[in-house]
Amino acid sequence: MGKLDGKVAVITGGSSGIGLATAKRFVEEGAHVVITGRREKELKEAAAIIKRNLTTVVGDVSRLEDLDRLYAVVKEKHGHIDVLFANAGAGTIAPLEAATEAHFDQTFDVNVKGLFFTVQKALPLFKDGGSIIMTSSVTNVLGSPGFSAYAASKAAVRNFARAWTMELKDRKIRVNCVSPGPIDTPALEKTTGLTAEQAKQAAVQFASQIPMGRRGKPEEIAAAVVFLASDESSFITGIDLPVDGGLAQV
Repeated sequence: MGKLDGKVAVITGGSSGIGLATAKRFVEEGAHVVITGRREKELKEAAAIIKRNLTTVVGDVSRLEDLDRLYAVVKEKHGHIDVLFANAGAGTIAPLEAATEAHFDQTFDVNVKGLFFTVQKALPLFKDGGSIIMTSSVTNVLGSPGFSAYAASKAAVRNFARAWTMELKDRKIRVNCVSPGPIDTPALEKTTGLTAEQAKQAAVQFASQIPMGRRGKPEEIAAAVVFLASDESSFITGIDLPVDGGLAQV
């Protein structure tokens, strides 16, 4: 018996990094998982890695029609949702003086609007007593130069958890955040706008700031998400769980 035996779980941003690591753990714990992401090639690679109990749907969470298509697949294949991990996110570096409207809009379209409607559109399929986990970030409490739009978007996610905990309490749906610190994923090179050399330097700098002396692993975030998705956290709702090696805690 796994911790999520027989559960139906949906993961956005599930084709790489934290999302992929969590999809693997969910399947290992007995769940049937549906993942979505924007890149079909990465989704196919994820399916080849996990091999079983996995459905992939190409889509962009900032496009509401893509969310409708995702949940149509979930409804047809499984009929309901027990767990939602709203993980998809965007985070490019842009200092205040240099930030553009396009940078701001992309950040908030994915991290705020996309997440908001990811949760809203899941609710008709959600079983009472289910679990919603959202990816925030330790930047929601830190002053992070160059990441102000990203940090503000992640602070919005933190507040969604508070508000929705109250809105969904009668359905006994628990809503929590997980807030990673710097994690060793391809995102630092692929999505932040840094060159390979800049990304390498940033990784070293991050590690030097973390009390544990290293960046986290995607699997370490996945372990926290499994906990929040499972009955082991049955008396936990509305929280922000930092998984950051102590970065924002001391």
